[in-house]
Amino acid sequence: QVQLVESGGGLVQAGGSLRLSCAVTGRTFSTYPMGWFRQAPGKERKFVAAINWSGSMTYYEDSVKGRFTISRDNAKNTVYLQMNSLELEDTAAYYCAAFFTLGGSYRDGADVAYWGQGTQVAVSS
Repeated sequence: QVQLVESGGGLVQAGGSLRLSCAVTGRTFSTYPMGWFRQAPGKERKFVAAINWSGSMTYYEDSVKGRFTISRDNAKNTVYLQMNSLELEDTAAYYCAAFFTLGGSYRDGADVAYWGQGTQVAVSS
């Protein structure tokens, strides 16, 4: 049984920063590519960022490039999302994901093996 538990969400002013963490328990963390998705109120869940098993490759949705950084610490079984220069449009529930693979469908969520329960990020003006 694999469990993903997010933390670090909260309320922040526009232009501020937050760091989300996702602690993974269960099977071998280092074998899974990991990622983050988000879902704004009334909208579909969307891809934010992904990282391969070693941390050598990262992928981002265009609107967060240059502002968000995904990283992982395999010794701590944890993946992070550093979010800087936050904008009102970043307000959403953020979900951690463990992928089967980073194949052709990872951005639409089809390759996700496990989901976290989500953590809320609210950006105020």
